Amino acid sequence: MEYDNSNRGAIWGNKKKATENHPDFTGEINVNGVDFWLSGWKRKEGASPSSPAMSFSVRPKEDQQIQQPATASISIDDDDDVPF
Repeated sequence: MEYDNSNRGAIWGNKKKATENHPDFTGEINVNGVDFWLSGWKRKEGASPSSPAMSFSVRPKEDQQIQQPATASISIDDDDDVPF
């Protein structure tokens, strides 16, 4: 039986962190059948207790296409009789 990873993810410590700006954690997450890369940062030492314990960033994996919401288009008919 194959495990269903839909709407699930995992994150691990970033062993390749080279600068302070690189994420502390990296991983993957699946949302509605689309796979994303997941990055996370720990709260900085001395930060306010009200600041979040972690912050996250999500970006789509390059080899997948994400369906965008439908957009409406308007066509203008130049042949309309406009009295002004």
